[in-house]
Amino acid sequence: MSGIFEHKRGGALPLSLFERQLAARYLRAKRSTGGVSLITIISFFGIMLAVMVLIVVMSVMNGYRAKVIEIMTGAQGHIFIYTSRIELEDIEPIRKRVSDVPGVTGARTMIFGNAAAMSPLAPDGELALVFGIEPDALKSLGVLTTKITSGSLDEFGMGRKGGDLIVIGSAMARKFGLMVGDDLTLLSFSGGTMTPFGTRPVRKTYRIGAIFKMGFADFDQHFIYMPLSQADLFFKRQGKPDFIEIRVEDPFLAPQLKPMIVDAAAMPVYIDDWLDKNRSFVSALQIERTMMRMVLMLVVLIAALNIISGLVMLVKNKGKDIAILRTMGASQGAMMRVFILVGATIGVFGTFFGIVLGVLFAWFIDPIQDFLQWVFGLFSPGGKIFDEEVYGLARLPAIVDWNEVLIIALFGFIASILVTLYPSWRASKLDPVEALRYE
Repeated sequence: MSGIFEHKRGGALPLSLFERQLAARYLRAKRSTGGVSLITIISFFGIMLAVMVLIVVMSVMNGYRAKVIEIMTGAQGHIFIYTSRIELEDIEPIRKRVSDVPGVTGARTMIFGNAAAMSPLAPDGELALVFGIEPDALKSLGVLTTKITSGSLDEFGMGRKGGDLIVIGSAMARKFGLMVGDDLTLLSFSGGTMTPFGTRPVRKTYRIGAIFKMGFADFDQHFIYMPLSQADLFFKRQGKPDFIEIRVEDPFLAPQLKPMIVDAAAMPVYIDDWLDKNRSFVSALQIERTMMRMVLMLVVLIAALNIISGLVMLVKNKGKDIAILRTMGASQGAMMRVFILVGATIGVFGTFFGIVLGVLFAWFIDPIQDFLQWVFGLFSPGGKIFDEEVYGLARLPAIVDWNEVLIIALFGFIASILVTLYPSWRASKLDPVEALRYE
């Protein structure tokens, strides 16, 4: 009988057919025959759901970060040269020189100012971030031109001093109850007239030529695009733009290109990039992503710990079997490997199916979001399960990072094996004599 445990050289084969068959038998064992099928099932689903949630959450955070940065770098420039200390006659030559820097795709002058937007539905006003931009430059912003929901940019910049057409976001239009062709009044204290009673703001009414929806709530609610000539008149810049906006091929290479742009400017300039302007926001996204990964990995580890309780009970229930196998010639190592196989199989298959479900959930997140919104709407008519004004984006984005999936898979596999070591070691140390004494 002992021959089934031995190799012709005298040692037990690691993970031999016998060990695999015995592990499979213990996995299929009913509770009535000493198995722990219920705990096995709970452990399997616990690991599967934990891994699935980890992949879904990380994919959503990857998608959120990518979408926000895509909109942020598409709607605004990547590098900025501020012109407050530059003579007016030097601005255009600098713009032309920096346009020729390798990696730069465009450079344009712009005006920026804060204003209060008012309408009959919002007489108290709403903060507006007004960008004065040339018509051709506005039409080159793909993140905006592809998101026009009503109206067009055909007449933008036409007329005296650039005309009175402006482009606003959908959230602002919705709040003010405005449509294309309606009027919007802007007030600005920049360049206002001084009076004995204080500064009298500049006030002018503009006509809405187009409405955009970039999908980022802050931009859709506060951004207004105005012809450069009209912005110069409204903010009283007297022909001098506020900055030269520079766009580059790869926004993440903007910090490396700044020294080359400074050299091309050929004079001292104050310069920063989009990462400098949004450093706290980008850093917060990265920290949040890292902390969420750590927390959810702990959840996976906690789910894997369920395997220990299942194995401990299995070892206790199978004490007689272990003792008989030991007396027949099974080595301590063989018994340890059997129970490692039992626990690792639960963890590995739970991790595998969790990865599959997590990736599928991330791929089909749009129809899943629509379905959840439909179900939520049945119980709360008019309510939103994913409010863009709260989360910033109109849709829940998800991008599967396969490197991250690989890390999650390895973590799940390793955790599933490590938690089996102690109960498996206890099983291998079981004394056959003690186990059979009272049988």
